[in-house]
Amino acid sequence: MAIETVLETREDTELPHRFARSAATTAGVSMRTADLPAWFAERRAAHRFRVRPIPFSELDGWAFDPATGNLAHRTGRYFSIEGLQVVPDDDPSRTWQQPIIVQPEIGILGILAKEFDGVLHFLMQAKMEPGNTNLLQLSPTVQATHSNYTRIHGGSRVKYLDYFIRPGRHRVLADALQSEHGSWFFQKSNRNMIVETFDEVPQDDDFRWLTLGQIGELLRLDNVVNMDARTVLSTAPTTYAEAGALHSDTDLLSWLTTERSRRRLRPRLLPLTRLAEWERDDMSLAHVHRRHFRVVAVAVEAGNREVSAWRQPLLEPVGPGTHAFLVRSFGGVPHVLVAARAEGGLADVVELGPTVQCHPREHTDPLSGERSPFLDTVLNADPRRIRYAATHCEEGGRFLRAESRYLLVDADEEQAPERPPPGYHWLTPGQLASLARHSRYVNVQARTLLAVLNTRAVRL
Repeated sequence: MAIETVLETREDTELPHRFARSAATTAGVSMRTADLPAWFAERRAAHRFRVRPIPFSELDGWAFDPATGNLAHRTGRYFSIEGLQVVPDDDPSRTWQQPIIVQPEIGILGILAKEFDGVLHFLMQAKMEPGNTNLLQLSPTVQATHSNYTRIHGGSRVKYLDYFIRPGRHRVLADALQSEHGSWFFQKSNRNMIVETFDEVPQDDDFRWLTLGQIGELLRLDNVVNMDARTVLSTAPTTYAEAGALHSDTDLLSWLTTERSRRRLRPRLLPLTRLAEWERDDMSLAHVHRRHFRVVAVAVEAGNREVSAWRQPLLEPVGPGTHAFLVRSFGGVPHVLVAARAEGGLADVVELGPTVQCHPREHTDPLSGERSPFLDTVLNADPRRIRYAATHCEEGGRFLRAESRYLLVDADEEQAPERPPPGYHWLTPGQLASLARHSRYVNVQARTLLAVLNTRAVRL
């Protein structure tokens, strides 16, 4: 007797509506949004958190290789600091060199979802990262490198990990490999996951269930929702009520493919000892003109981590970043102006980034050598045109006090023309959200701003 094959529907059309209901709900089952500061204060009191600078000589388990100068852990795991040389195809005279984080492992950034009273909630963690300005921030359920969740450090097991590495009867709602900072990581990707469970979930004191709307409220605040949570939320299967778009999805993909096909950068790793204009002393590896960033070492104590104390290098930027989308409406449909961002550390070289993505103190584009287009429009924007502005930390496990100002700014035809300069394109939020559900189309800075839109922290 033949067994009848049962086909799955290709798309769950109800799922985006469930996310929309969660985004519209600002009253959760386990905590009011207004109570988060008190909960954070409670978790700080429950654990010891301390980060202090140390000389490289006190980096237990880490050492500079005598031959290459590369900084690595004795196990060969975690990550290393190596040199990078980037050659633009169209102008080799603009070649540059820099240190970069090399971390070939693919980590897991996962948020567990569960429905309470007909509304999706998400299990978020109060997690300490040594590079965070305020140490404790709202993080995904699981935020772990491969070395960490395979317990190379000999520490305790990552809580709730099985929901993501052994989904079993649980339901995967989103799953994509996403890049990290292409200027600071070499071809680094993490698995971004949202998994729904139908089981009873034991709740640890460092975790709380929040709706998407509550997280959106917190995204309006400075340095509360960490980068790893933001990037996972950008992959959420949300929809936007859009009657159309300035460009079709096929036109958009063709434009991006054209930008990628040009392969405007040729990156290659090289020993730290061969870097020009970078010098090392006891406390840092820095640019001779004190530009860009420096590499430093820290000693860390954290009572709620798998290992309670460790030492590691961190990358410290010289100043805050500014990342912004310019926003316009065409035919009554909001659009954001994206840039095809070529970065030396990206696996595909080019991903979609914000209209403006830079450190204003270093405002020249590495490809053209010119002032970043649209930067003045963002920096000098009338406050009435600013739809969203908040300061967020970048990845606190690798970067020290790496803060960026994220903005959504209304523009007009004179400031941001319908036909923008080469390398820029108008997309709807729905088009951007669709691409973010796939791997390595949307860069990490643009994904933060998309998370703001997906959680309805602001409506365009």
